[in-house]
Amino acid sequence: MGVQGLTGFVEERGVFFTELRVRDTKLVIDGSSLYHRLCFAPDADLRRGGDYGAFAAAVRHFFGVLRACGVAPFVVLDGGRGAEDRKLPTLRGRAAEQLRAAHGLSRGAGGCLVPLLTREAFVQALGRLGVPFVQCFAEADREIAGLANRWGCPVLSLDSDFFVFDLAGGYCPLSHFQWQSARAAAGPQGCYVPARCFSADRFCGHFGHLSKALLPLFAVMNGNDYIGLEALEAFFSKVRLPRGCAAGRAGKHLRLQGLLHWLAQFAEPAEALDNVLKYLKKHQREEIRELLCTSMEDYAPSEVNLEDFFQNGSYECEAARKADVPQWVLDALAKGKLAPFVINALILRSTFLRVQVENMQRPSAHSTALPIRQVIYGLLLRVSHSTEDASPSKQANALPTVCEFDRCQKTLKKTFVQAASLPPDFCDDRFPLDKLMEVPMSWRQMLLLETLGVKMSFLEPIPSHLQLPLAVTCYWIRCSEPKVKLNQLKALLLMIVSGELQRITDDPDPTVLPAEDDSLAYNEFLKWKEKKLQNNDFDLDAAHSFCQWQCCLQMGLYLNQLLGTPLSEPDLSSRLYTGTLVHRLYQELKSAPSVENLFTLSPKMAQLYLVLLNTVES
Repeated sequence: MGVQGLTGFVEERGVFFTELRVRDTKLVIDGSSLYHRLCFAPDADLRRGGDYGAFAAAVRHFFGVLRACGVAPFVVLDGGRGAEDRKLPTLRGRAAEQLRAAHGLSRGAGGCLVPLLTREAFVQALGRLGVPFVQCFAEADREIAGLANRWGCPVLSLDSDFFVFDLAGGYCPLSHFQWQSARAAAGPQGCYVPARCFSADRFCGHFGHLSKALLPLFAVMNGNDYIGLEALEAFFSKVRLPRGCAAGRAGKHLRLQGLLHWLAQFAEPAEALDNVLKYLKKHQREEIRELLCTSMEDYAPSEVNLEDFFQNGSYECEAARKADVPQWVLDALAKGKLAPFVINALILRSTFLRVQVENMQRPSAHSTALPIRQVIYGLLLRVSHSTEDASPSKQANALPTVCEFDRCQKTLKKTFVQAASLPPDFCDDRFPLDKLMEVPMSWRQMLLLETLGVKMSFLEPIPSHLQLPLAVTCYWIRCSEPKVKLNQLKALLLMIVSGELQRITDDPDPTVLPAEDDSLAYNEFLKWKEKKLQNNDFDLDAAHSFCQWQCCLQMGLYLNQLLGTPLSEPDLSSRLYTGTLVHRLYQELKSAPSVENLFTLSPKMAQLYLVLLNTVES
């Protein structure tokens, strides 16, 4: 969510903030805002598909600082789009913006684009760090506000809607949360994070006697993610708004200020709303009243009790119940074991496929993973198998469809995709979606492997945490158009091996003696990385191919999660994918094939590379 122009207005003035030393407190964190903030670090390379290991290190550093300051963080993440899908026009607009950013980045211009698997890397990093988190059924703002008010602690976010919520412990914008400058205070109190906290009292006092209860009406009249201004143009064209401080820098915020000054004359929302409606045509009034009242409810704290979830793991949500979401799906969503993509496909039959920095002249990188998505849709939406006696054409017509929003060249396009027809075992009426976890694990594993086109016997020599990425790599080699080049495959596998080497060096297994040759190989690898690259050109076709691999990995992860993880979940936060490295390896393999011997000092890593390569090639 977000209120148009409000952040700029509040930031320009600065008088609405109080200084705050954040220490020895609970802190409710808007997870989506935090991972966006951490992912857009000044030195982040956003062209090459993301460096998830560096991102996970930033997450570790952030929560390490909080721990040192005695801060107990509770992270709340957005879930799906909600059963009513009220934000669809806003989300389409954002997807178009991301498409423009991706196109700019592909041509060497600037731009901000979240790498495809950032949310998954963030959730995994939280799990590894033991940071309590929850993923909501839909948008998280109201649940964040409800939890923070229950505990009387601050909210940390970058969402201007939190200027509007009535928050007992205040709102700290991430832009004023100086976690990298945590300081030790004089005396026994220990260190703290310097921050600034928004004061709703100061803000309302700036506009005469404006009641805080009127801020939600202001937000929806000014325009937010759920309501546009078109409906209220008649009001703004007729009403005489006070000019306030109209001169100078206030110019671009005139309407916003005028509206706040105008609302200050009313004691409570109902009176103000009646006065707004007087300016509209009679036949419009009830419809606009209902629209405004519904939108104002978005600023009332939610009835979902997240304290319950953090204390005993139970997530109860009336909206999910009304949407007939099976309890195991809701529980898995709340624990971050299913992605919002899955809940959107289930209740809305509609998904957004996020664009990457790819070749805009080619079909979307997501098209490679379409057969995997169709199996996911088949599992979520499968119809009763009473259609099995029908003709093939009738069976095809009975299969449900999902609306996908994806890139077509440089525009956003929606396509209706038919769900896959599943093997008979999965169409058995004994196993509807709410009983999917009762299907024998061997059947679930077989469906995953058949979808990816590999046999378990091929994967057995591979370490368990790399089996899914390798199965996905086999699928990518088979299904990508244009075909994957051998040096692209080798670069990808060398990158995976480098991640393994770094993992066992940085985080050794205490039960295994560290091998000296692993340390030597790792030091050689670091020396190689520090060398200046002769050719650092950006190869758009290689980028497109690696984007296809990430799309396949994303959907492989989602299918594996939906089936209850028949294969171990790979750890993105331990450098499974490093975009800058895979691009560099690919460039060097073209000019200096000897880079393939990068890990020969470690027999174990050299052997792992050969096993991975032979498995894929076979």
